[in-house]
Amino acid sequence: YSAGQFFFEYLVVVSLKKMPDGHYEPKITYQFPKRENLLKGQKEEEERLLQAIPLFCFPDGNNWAPVTEFTSETFSFVLTNVDGSRKIGYCSGLLCSNPSPILFQPSGRGVRLPEVFCIISCLGCFGLFSKILDEVEKRRQISMAVIYPFMQGLRESPFPAPGKTVTIKSFIPESGTELIELTRPVDAHLEHVEFQALLQRLSPHLILHIFASAVLERRLIFLAEELSVLSQCIHAVAALLYPFTWAHTYIPVVPECLLDTVCCPTPFMVGIQMRHLERVLDQPMEEALIVDLCEGKILRAVGDEEEILPIKLQNEVLTSLNRHNNNNNVQTSEQVNTLVSEAFVQFFVRMVGHYASHIKWSKNGSGTFQERAFCKAIASKTNRKFVKKFVKTNMFSLFIEEAEKSRIPQEAYFQQKITEYHDQKKHRR
Repeated sequence: YSAGQFFFEYLVVVSLKKMPDGHYEPKITYQFPKRENLLKGQKEEEERLLQAIPLFCFPDGNNWAPVTEFTSETFSFVLTNVDGSRKIGYCSGLLCSNPSPILFQPSGRGVRLPEVFCIISCLGCFGLFSKILDEVEKRRQISMAVIYPFMQGLRESPFPAPGKTVTIKSFIPESGTELIELTRPVDAHLEHVEFQALLQRLSPHLILHIFASAVLERRLIFLAEELSVLSQCIHAVAALLYPFTWAHTYIPVVPECLLDTVCCPTPFMVGIQMRHLERVLDQPMEEALIVDLCEGKILRAVGDEEEILPIKLQNEVLTSLNRHNNNNNVQTSEQVNTLVSEAFVQFFVRMVGHYASHIKWSKNGSGTFQERAFCKAIASKTNRKFVKKFVKTNMFSLFIEEAEKSRIPQEAYFQQKITEYHDQKKHRR
């Protein structure tokens, strides 16, 4: 998602509506901006998107009723289009204390219904959108009318390049004009990630087992009570695969009506609320890794997770992760992200960093990957055994397809690490 484009596509408010039979259903009660004069294909895509959003904003199904207290939490979900492109929804729930008429809810402070603010974007940048949602909630306490100019100003602002900041001017009654600074992280591949959430709930050993399963594109199910924990941890697991991308079913928060996703025979990575554990275990599913993020343990495994990765490289990654756990100094989120990412990037550098030298280029500029020579070039038998499996995955195939299109590397950060690794080897010699 390049700099200079819109921050987001939509801001919607999803509220619970009481149905004739007494249960509550989530419905979109506010949408910004309203789209007009759409082409037929665009209109159909918008309708699909707007129908799906409420399911993910209230994934608990119909088990809702008015409450007096509600803990607000921020989480995100992913919607995949037919063409494979992804839109990310950033959600923040709250208990509305003084709803405006547009939401068609009774005012007052008694027993009320929670509602969700959701921003839809093509951009994966959780930290930045979390800050935007905080600003939206602050204005919501005053009036919906105060949100509109803020979001309009945001939508008209160019999206910053990595490491850059955009400043939004916003007027709030009785407070005057505020300047809100929104900064995009320097490392674009880490801007939707909080590895700290994963490290707080799972041991380095278990994280490595999960990584091994994800690398071979198996079925992974994560369980937690909080929606925020599910979305943060699953995004973190997917980010461990950089420079590769999870290319299969990917649902950080599965709505109750889609629980049969776990019966899918193809690879998936999904997050499910702990209350649905028994239903999940009763499903006729194939082999899957089931991870309990509440207790920090694996409930069900294939059994060979310990043997997938070469043992020497496993130990190197574990050493890096344990170094973080044993570090008594307070580390920032960015420092943790860099430390964890570096450990797994180095794994891929060692395993497949020589891929570019095995792409044969024709005179017309197209490349052809020489898979057999690529695998044969690996001296270690254990490393070669792993790579022979890895090259058969979709994520590796997609990476190579992109690499064959141009001599200019797609993932600059990964190429930088490959160059550094080879320079260090030359220096040691």
